[in-house]
Amino acid sequence: MNTQHKPSPQGGLLRPALAVFAILTVVTGLAYPYATTGVSQLLFPREANGSLIEANGQVVGSTLIGQQFSAPKYFWGRLSATGPMPYNASASSGSNLGPRNPALADAAKARIDALRTADPGNTRPIPVDLVSASGSGLDPDISVAAADYQIARVAKARNMSTLEVAKRVEAHTRRPFFGLLGEPVVNVLALNLDLDGLKATR
Repeated sequence: MNTQHKPSPQGGLLRPALAVFAILTVVTGLAYPYATTGVSQLLFPREANGSLIEANGQVVGSTLIGQQFSAPKYFWGRLSATGPMPYNASASSGSNLGPRNPALADAAKARIDALRTADPGNTRPIPVDLVSASGSGLDPDISVAAADYQIARVAKARNMSTLEVAKRVEAHTRRPFFGLLGEPVVNVLALNLDLDGLKATR
């Protein structure tokens, strides 16, 4: 009778499996992240560090994340449905309200009322992006039409000419990539900092 111990098939597969696991952990968990981080820091340092905006030597925000403005002297951005506060980057989300949901119409009506109250003499149609939330709830930009709609209100609140405010809007308008991809947009935070006389750097 042969009593010689035969290796278990499971035991024979364990070592290769552990070796593959260790290799993949090093490659995908260490080497790849460090390599991509290094390349991004080398080629795109501003974007890799959050596209931050500084004013007077202090970080005041990011070109990628909107902030809430409600005073008449500021340009207003899009509505934000994030909780518990608007433009909460840790809770990026849309409202997920359907077009027939009364809450969606109520939110749009409240913004329309606020815009009309802040600038009662403006009877122009309100651009849709001023009364609707983006899918992320963090949109930092508005359309050129949305900025143009607010020029008269901001100029009046700041005792500036509409021409001067319009020049500031033009200076902060980002054109489509190669003139093809996307629409011209205006970064709300950078524009408002400029109006406050704060030199923003990116």
